[in-house]
Amino acid sequence: MAAADDLPGRARSAGAGITWDSLPRIGWAEALVAVAAFVATCVAVLERTPKLLEGDDFAYLTSIIALTRGHLVLSNVDYQALLSQMSARGPRLNPFVHLAGGGWISEKNPGYPFLAAPFAALSLLRIAPLFYGALGCLGLFVGGRRWLGRWGGTWAVTLFCSSGAALVFAWRATMPTFTEASLIAAGYGALLWAMLAVEKTPRLRTVVGLLGFLALEAATFSRYTNVVLLGVAAVAVMLTSRRAALPARSVGWWLGSVGLFAAGVLAFNQEVYGAPLQTGYASGEITFSLGAIAPNVQHMPAHVVASMPMVLLALAAVGWLALRAVRSRHADLDPSRRATHRRAALIGATLTAGWVGVWGLYSAYDWTVQTALGNNSTVQVVRFYLPAIGLIALLGAWLLVQLPRWLPLILLAIVVGLGALSYPALAEGNFGGPGGPGAPSGPTARAAPNGHPPGGSAPNLPPVPPGGRP
Repeated sequence: MAAADDLPGRARSAGAGITWDSLPRIGWAEALVAVAAFVATCVAVLERTPKLLEGDDFAYLTSIIALTRGHLVLSNVDYQALLSQMSARGPRLNPFVHLAGGGWISEKNPGYPFLAAPFAALSLLRIAPLFYGALGCLGLFVGGRRWLGRWGGTWAVTLFCSSGAALVFAWRATMPTFTEASLIAAGYGALLWAMLAVEKTPRLRTVVGLLGFLALEAATFSRYTNVVLLGVAAVAVMLTSRRAALPARSVGWWLGSVGLFAAGVLAFNQEVYGAPLQTGYASGEITFSLGAIAPNVQHMPAHVVASMPMVLLALAAVGWLALRAVRSRHADLDPSRRATHRRAALIGATLTAGWVGVWGLYSAYDWTVQTALGNNSTVQVVRFYLPAIGLIALLGAWLLVQLPRWLPLILLAIVVGLGALSYPALAEGNFGGPGGPGAPSGPTARAAPNGHPPGGSAPNLPPVPPGGRP
């Protein structure tokens, strides 16, 4: 299970502390290119004037402002005052639900507003997705480099930052999508490093892996369907911990954190909504069905490939990994090469399982069928598929490191170019159809009680103060 770029020094005793010698040596050229890719993303995001494109932008912003003022549950007076103040921003969705005790709580809680509120309180809301994006890039760099060797982490970061979908949701700080994708990328990257770094101290591996699980739990906290990715990671750890020479104590810490997280979420739902599995969304608002799969499979690939072209590289990687795994079982290979192929196949299978799990779930999502057929709105529907982009980037990076030196650069240039071309169109609200920009963005579209219909044109997003008129 040793990584392709094994570092000098072997495993230390379980009681040894974390020393400078136990930390990885960084290829500075690789790191600089990866940093340059992330900085380019920040420039592309921050140079564009922010807008509230969809109803959910308004809903999340309202929830974030409520939290910055210290209101998880609003009284009727605070609720009416906040909605009255938000009316100055134009038509929007009303994200609040009326609790049995008489208060009001956002249906977006618990979730992304908790992750964004500290930045909003400092009038730095636009920095929130970029902060989490930096964590995602760090995880992809260390995990990708550990698995793939030199330039593997760099290519993973570049692919992660390059798509139009990633750029447009990093720009939209009132939406959780890029933050979720970044936390998932950080989590899987950290776990990949922890599982492969067999020569490092158990303490260091435990800490890095625990941080990875905390990142995945934060992504699940933001959107419950990300539990698919959290579950895949937990199952992979249980199945491969012995092969990875991982102490049982480390696995106990990691899975224990998952258990505590699940208990906390269930307790929150019980306390606020009255049942462990109840959320702020009414029954029947969010539905999945087998009948949605065929139309989603027919129409979604065009949206996904147009906004995330690195998907094609990842698909090629999955096919190559599967073919090589089958052939290596019958080929006359030396033990070390056979082990390398087996390790790559196991990691590829784990990444693919997480990717397919999320996309398979949303292939059965009824609302994307209605939206894709009615509005042809790439920017609306693709957000449910973006959280797996870190896993896709790692698979695409595996393909790139297998190719001759000049070919990866050409493919990366094509992918980055396509992302740069699609980003402006997505940021301008590439909806099409009768809904138009600002149309209700999900099954939760309900009119606010101030006479404004949901949706409407999107105003610019000014800084969000912690108090006073937003």
